[in-house]
Amino acid sequence: MPALSSAHLPPHNGSAVSIDATDWPQARDLGFMRLALDAARQSAQQGEVPVGAVLVRQGRGTDAATASELLACSHNQPIGLHDPTAHAEMLALRQAARKLGNYRLDDCELYVTLEPCAMCAQAMLHARLKRVVYGAREPKTGAAGSVLDLFGYRELNHQTEVLGGVLAEECGALMQEFFASRRRQAKQAATPLREDALRTPERRFGPAWQTWPQLQPAASFEQSLPELQGLRLHALDLGPRPAESHWLALHGPDAWWPQLARWAQSRSEAGERVLLPDLIGFGQSDKPKKPAWHQLEQHVNLLLAWLDSRGVQQFNIAHAPGQQVLARRLLEVAPQRVGQLLALDGLELGAWTPELGQAPFPDAGHQAGPLSWRANGWDAGLPRPLARKDHQPRSQRQPSAPPPKGANQPR
Repeated sequence: MPALSSAHLPPHNGSAVSIDATDWPQARDLGFMRLALDAARQSAQQGEVPVGAVLVRQGRGTDAATASELLACSHNQPIGLHDPTAHAEMLALRQAARKLGNYRLDDCELYVTLEPCAMCAQAMLHARLKRVVYGAREPKTGAAGSVLDLFGYRELNHQTEVLGGVLAEECGALMQEFFASRRRQAKQAATPLREDALRTPERRFGPAWQTWPQLQPAASFEQSLPELQGLRLHALDLGPRPAESHWLALHGPDAWWPQLARWAQSRSEAGERVLLPDLIGFGQSDKPKKPAWHQLEQHVNLLLAWLDSRGVQQFNIAHAPGQQVLARRLLEVAPQRVGQLLALDGLELGAWTPELGQAPFPDAGHQAGPLSWRANGWDAGLPRPLARKDHQPRSQRQPSAPPPKGANQPR
C-alpha cells in the first residue's frame, strides 16, 4: 500500500512526514501521534501543560491511506487564551468544525497525547467522532477508562471507538519532564530572603510572561553562589547547548529582562546561546534595600562567577542603552574571556512599555538599584527624567514673595 500523501501533513522536524502504510493502520496511528507530540512540545515551550492533538478525516475512496486529510493540529492553551476550555482536543474540534462547516465530524479521528478529560470526551461524542486515539493515561482526570469511561456508556446516543497507549512512553515522558521542571522552579522560588533585601511579588511579573510565555521554560533562579551573598538572581538561558557562540545580555539601568527579550529570542533561534540575567536590584532578582550594596566591582565579579557556574568561559556582551559602563568594565576585568561588545539601540529592543518598566518597582524601597546607577553615573548616555516644578531641589527654589502689608497673617 502506498505511503500517506505528505500534502495533507504539516512539517515534522523540518520536513514533511511520510507514513509507511505497509503496516496499516498501526503506522498511520504512530505517524499522526508524532504530529500530536510535536504540537505538545509547543505547549511546553509556552508554559502550558504539554498536550497536543490532531484531527483527521478518513478517505472515502478505496485507498484510505492516501485520501486521509489533516483537518486540525492544536495544543493546550488555557493560560494563553484565558480560557478554561482551551484544551488541545477542544481547539482541534473547533478548527475542524469550522473547516468543514459542520459540528458533526463523521468519519473523523482525533489523536491526542493524553487521555481526554470528561469535558473533552463528551465534546468528542457530541461531534460524532468515529475514533479517538490517545497516548499516555491520565490517572487523575482520564475519562476514557482511568477515572471513568464516558465512551463505554451504551446509553449515550453515539459510540466512538477508542484506542489508548499509542507512543504512551514518549507522551508520558513529556508530561513528567514538564512537571519536574515546574517543581524545580517552585523549589527555587521558595528560597529565603535576606532581612536587608526585598523581593517583588510574583504577580507583578504576570504581564511580562503573558507577552513572552515561550521564554518561561528558560527562566531559573540562582542563590547558591558565594558572590550572591544569599541574594537570589533571576535569569533566562536561551538557545542550544552546546553552542558555538555565547552572549551575555545586559538590560538597561532602568529595565529588566523583557527589554531584551525580542533580541535574545532572535539570537537563540539563530543557534546562539543567550544568557539574560536580571541584575541584582532589578527585575525578578532580589533587591538590597540600601544603595550602598551596589558596587560596580561587585556586579562584575558576580556576573563572571555566574557565567562560570553555567559553564561559559568565552562570551560576547550585548548591552542596552545606558549600560556601557558595566559592559566595558567586564571587558577590562576579563579581556581574555570577552569577544565582541555590542551596543543595542532602541529599534532592537522590541515591545517595552512604561508599565513593564515599573513592574519590578512597586515602591521607592525597591528602587535602590536604579537609584545607585544614576547616583554613581553608571547610566552614561541614558536620558535623565526632567524634574517636576513642584519637586525642585531646595537650592533651586525661588524665595516666596512677601505678603502685602495688611494681609491676614497666620498665627
